[in-house]
Order: sequence, then C-alpha cells, then structure tokens
Amino acid sequence: MPAAAIKNITKQADTGGVVLVGMGFDQSKAIYWDKILINAAQVTNPSIDPLREPMELRTLLGKKPDKVEFEKVHGVLKPKTKLSPQLQLTTPIMFSAMSYGSISLNAQKSLARAACEAGIYWNTGEGGLHKDLKEYAHRAIVQVASGRFGVNADYLNNAAAVEIKIGQGAKPGIGGHLPGEKVSKDISQTRMIPEGTDAISPAPHHDIYSIEDLKQLVYGIKEATRYTKPVFVKIAAVHNVAPIASGIVRAGADAVVIDGLLGGTGAAPAAIRNNVGIPIELAVAAVDERLRAEGIRNQASIIAAGGFRSSGDVIKAIALGADAVYIGTSALIALGCHVCQKCYTGKCNWGIATQDPYLTKRLNPDIGQRRLVNLIRGWSMEIKEMLGGMGINAIESLRGNREHLRAVGMYEHEMRILGIKAAGEAW
Repeated sequence: MPAAAIKNITKQADTGGVVLVGMGFDQSKAIYWDKILINAAQVTNPSIDPLREPMELRTLLGKKPDKVEFEKVHGVLKPKTKLSPQLQLTTPIMFSAMSYGSISLNAQKSLARAACEAGIYWNTGEGGLHKDLKEYAHRAIVQVASGRFGVNADYLNNAAAVEIKIGQGAKPGIGGHLPGEKVSKDISQTRMIPEGTDAISPAPHHDIYSIEDLKQLVYGIKEATRYTKPVFVKIAAVHNVAPIASGIVRAGADAVVIDGLLGGTGAAPAAIRNNVGIPIELAVAAVDERLRAEGIRNQASIIAAGGFRSSGDVIKAIALGADAVYIGTSALIALGCHVCQKCYTGKCNWGIATQDPYLTKRLNPDIGQRRLVNLIRGWSMEIKEMLGGMGINAIESLRGNREHLRAVGMYEHEMRILGIKAAGEAW
C-alpha cells in the first residue's frame, strides 16, 4: 500500500474527519498531453521563421455571427452586422480564477498588473473585487458563484467580462468554504460578509436547477451590464460535459469554460480531487466536436483550464478545439509557489495562499508582475516557434485542426474521442 494512503488512513482513524489537500491532482495517469505529438512542416509546406515573418496570436473571445455583412459608408466598407462584445487577448492565455481570501492581495495584485501589461485577462475568483484592484478591472473577469460574494452592479460593470461559476475541476459537484479565521476586515468588506464568519459557497446555485434557469441568470447579467460584457459559464469536466456545454451555449453564454481533472484549488477533499471528473483533453475534444455537429460552434468560445504546464500543452489544447486556456498553478509557481499542497492551512511560506501579514509581505507584487509577464512572453514565443514549424502563421488556423496532432501509446477509443490519428498515419 502506498505511504500516502497509509498516512491518510491513520489520520482519519485519529480524527474521524475528511482529508483535505491543496493544489491539483498530482498523478500522471490522467495526463494525455504527453501522449500527443505536434506536426511539423517539411518539403511541400515550408516552415515559417517567426523572427522574420509576422505571427498572429491575437485571440477574440465571445460569440461570433454566422456571417458578417458589410456596407459602404462614404466609400469605406464597414460591418453592417452587429457584433457581440469580445475580449481581445494578445496571446491565448489568461490567469485562472483565484479569489482574494484563497490567495493574498499581493498575489492578486501581481496577477492583475501582469495581465494589464501582457494584454491578457485575470480572474477575480468568487471573492469579489478588492478596492485596491479596481484600477485593473478593465482586464478583469469577475465571477458570480453560488455564494454571490461581492456581487453588485458596480462589480459587474467595472469588469471586462462576467463568469458564472457552476463547477470547478478540483472539486466537481461540491461547494467552497473559506474558514472564518481567514475572513479579515479587508476580506469581509470585499466579499460583503461579516468579519470572522465562514464564507460558504453552496454546491448548487439555489436559483439554477435547469438550463432555463441558467438562461435567466445569463440574460439577467447581460441586462445589468447593458449587453456590453461577454458572459462566460464555468463548469467542471464531467462525463456528460458535451451535452451540458451545448445547453450552456443555447442558454446564451458567450463562452464555455471547462475545468479539467488536474485543476488546482486552495482546499478540496482528497477523495473528490483524486476521483471525480475527467481529463481536460477529452473534455475539450468532446465539447468542440458536439458544438460543431450541432452547428453552434461559432456561438461561443471554448476556454480550457486545469493543469496546463507548458506552451506545448496550450498549443495542443487549441488544436483540439479550445480558443484559449486559463493557467492557475503555473502562474503561482511563477510567483514562487513550491507546490507543497498545504494551501488550506493558510501558512504559505511564500506569501501566496495566506492572509498572515508577516507572510504576505514576502511576496513583492512588482517582482511577481515581472515574473508573470516573463512567463507569458516566454510561452508566447514558444507558441510562435511551434506554429512556424507547422507552417502556420496565425493561431486561428490551428484552432480545432486536429490533423496537426498524432497520438502515441493510446487506445483506439481514446483517439476516437480526441479525434486524432496514431503517430505514423498520414493525412
């Protein structure tokens, strides 16, 4: 029996409680990225040198029209079709939802500043928007979760987009809990709850029990923001993720966020984290295929999340059908996280997952900002190199183009779900 299992059995025999763990699933059996290989251009389709020729990584998130009509105005062609609100990213990477309370203000400040500098977006998580971060709200995606913490009209209208959180990859089907000892005066004001009280997010939204209920909330948020903000819906990657995503798109969401099995968190029951959900690779492929089959793929973007470790993972996700990805754990590692998986204790030595003033001052937001910007810049350069190697000069040309992927060491049913061929098979 593994040492970790023995330790957990002993602990539960002593306490009769639930074993908690921080960060994401740490077993390699659920990682498909390492079994997927990327194509490269050779004789008939020459590669492109990204240092000499322009490469387009710009990504637009939101609903796209079935067709775009133009009209001439004073001799100039202008779009006649009214376009839905879009988020424009310089590269298809964003910072995942991490709330103030689960991480420190200095950590959130680092993420917010870096997003503004890099031309991408950061996510407030479900803990509201701290007053000191409002200057970065134009690059913020704010969450509306089951606890509705910090949610009001200003919160919604200050942001670039709104995300309805239904589920989370690290703990599908259960809610969240921020212990009262972590709810300081600052956090209580930001979340709009009494100081020192537990912040509990119920497992379900108590006003959402069907796609029709979800549609009411989506359009309620659109009304509150005067239809100027895209509305995302975040779900965990589960067995029937494809039909769920289809319903979400038909409910009016501008993007579907899918959080896979490897998604991180501040605290989750180990039994849930290690046993519930499916890998993000399979989920993205299934959702993209379903939306294309139903003819509604253009009506919403797909954002993948959960365990992205490198630029290689990112580019493979886009080839499987994602429009962009969220990174969380990788961003925290860039800030100094050592993945000790003790986030839930509130005693993070690196000033990230803690509210202890003595510990939070160890994280310098200026240094954190620089390191995060460096990470995004490095990954973007590598994505350009890989695109150039495939003979592609725009990320849009790779999106959902699974012919550029091949599988090694997979079963036939896995390749069928992913929609890719075995290595060695020609086009």
